[in-house]
Amino acid sequence: MTEDRHVIWSNYALDYADWKDDLEAEYPDLSEDERVALMYDINGDYLGDERMNLNIQLSRPILIVGDLGLWNGRHTGYKEIESGNIRDCLCADTDYSTWYVDKLGDLRCDAIHHDGTNHYLYRVYKDGVSDWQIDTLKNKLYEGRATRGDITRITRRLGDEIAAVYGFDIPRQRQAAMER
Repeated sequence: MTEDRHVIWSNYALDYADWKDDLEAEYPDLSEDERVALMYDINGDYLGDERMNLNIQLSRPILIVGDLGLWNGRHTGYKEIESGNIRDCLCADTDYSTWYVDKLGDLRCDAIHHDGTNHYLYRVYKDGVSDWQIDTLKNKLYEGRATRGDITRITRRLGDEIAAVYGFDIPRQRQAAMER
């Protein structure tokens, strides 16, 4: 984990120099352009591997909070992953995506597309929260007035489950310690 994030998967800023020796040794008859294309294909296959690694079923749906960069400016939005499986967070229809766990233990994604960049925060609803509490949070998100406190009262981070798979540590936050 770098100081501020542990990257799960990314297709942003792939550096052919990092892949070159292995690809030239394995595919000497391909042109450099063909090996570069192969680099992207292989990296794309790695996303499937990460989905298998993160096949973790949670007891509640996952909330995605989006800070969306659209053609007409920045907007807040939300979506739910009803399956409650962490692997289903690793899906995007953008040009470039980077999924990572930040220093707070939150799973996040920066997704670049033709209009701008979307920033996603993935959280799971806490056991015991009511439908009314969830609906209130969704309304605040829809209206663009939800705070970090609103989100953390109703949801919890996913980083603990992810860190257990990959074997990295997440600093325990004061608020997380109080929630336990």
